Amino acid sequence: MDHYKVIEHALIYIEKNIHEPLSLESVAKTFNMSKYYFHRLFSAMMGCSLNNYILSRRLNTSLNFIQNKNLSLTDIAYRLNFGTQSSFTRAFRRQYGIAPSSLRGKNETISQTPIPTVVKKPIKNINGDIVADFTLTEFQAIRLNGIVFEVDIATDDYKAKIRSYSKMLLNNIDETITGSCYVIYSDCQPNSSCFKVLFGVPHDVKLDSPYFFTVTIPQIFCARFKYFGDLLDIGDILTTDFARFLKISKQEAENSHIELIQVFDNLHNLDSTYHIYTPIKKLPIDSDV
Repeated sequence: MDHYKVIEHALIYIEKNIHEPLSLESVAKTFNMSKYYFHRLFSAMMGCSLNNYILSRRLNTSLNFIQNKNLSLTDIAYRLNFGTQSSFTRAFRRQYGIAPSSLRGKNETISQTPIPTVVKKPIKNINGDIVADFTLTEFQAIRLNGIVFEVDIATDDYKAKIRSYSKMLLNNIDETITGSCYVIYSDCQPNSSCFKVLFGVPHDVKLDSPYFFTVTIPQIFCARFKYFGDLLDIGDILTTDFARFLKISKQEAENSHIELIQVFDNLHNLDSTYHIYTPIKKLPIDSDV
C-alpha cells in the first residue's frame, strides 16, 4: 500500500474511533507498522505528531457535543478521553481561543472541519528521518505571459480567486499549445498575508485585460519538491516540509521577494503533477542531493 494511502486510512480509522483511548502504539499496530516508523511517516505526511492530530480531532468532535445542552462539559471530557473537565477546557481554549462554555447560550459558533486531505508526495529516508523528497537545483530564467493579481491568504475566498484568474488565462490558450504553466507567489509587503500571484505560460498569449503581464523570472537557486493533485491543497504542509528540508540539508532560506514557484506539468490540467520551487541561499559546498 502506498504511504499516503496508509495515512488516509489512518485518518478515517481515527475519526471512527475518536471516542476510544487511541495511542501511537494502537494505531500503528492496526496498520502492522512499528510505532517508530509510523510516527515518522505520519509526521512527515501530516506536518504534526499523531498525538497532536488526535487531540485536534477530539476537540473538533467536541463542537457537536457542546451544542447538546444535556451533556455537561465533564461528560464531554469523559467521552472524548480528556480525563478531566479542566484538561478539556485548557486544550479547547488553546485550539480555539475561547472556553467551551462560551459556546453555550450565546450566538458564538465554531464549525467542525472535515478530515484533512493527505497531500500526495514522494518521500525519502535520510538518517532515519522521513522527509518530503527534495532536490537542490537552479530554476532557470524564463519569460512568462499571463495574469497578475493579489490575494490575501488569510481570507476564505483566496483559493476561489486563484482558480478564477487561472481559468481566465487558460480559456484563452489553444488546446494545441502544450507544456507547463507557472504560478509565482511574491510578497506584497513585510509581515503581510497578502501576496502577488503571477499566473503565466512561456507562450505568446494576449488578453484584453488590465491584469495581463509579460515578465522575466530570473534564475534562482531553489529547493524543489514534487506534489500531486490540486494546486491549493498543500496548506501548511509545504511549510513543514520546507522546515524539515532546512534542518536535514543544513541550508538557509534566501531573502527573496519570490516566496515560491509552482510549475505544473500540464497547463490544461491543474490537477496534474507539479513541482514547488522555494528560493534558498547558494552556498559554496552546495550540490544536488
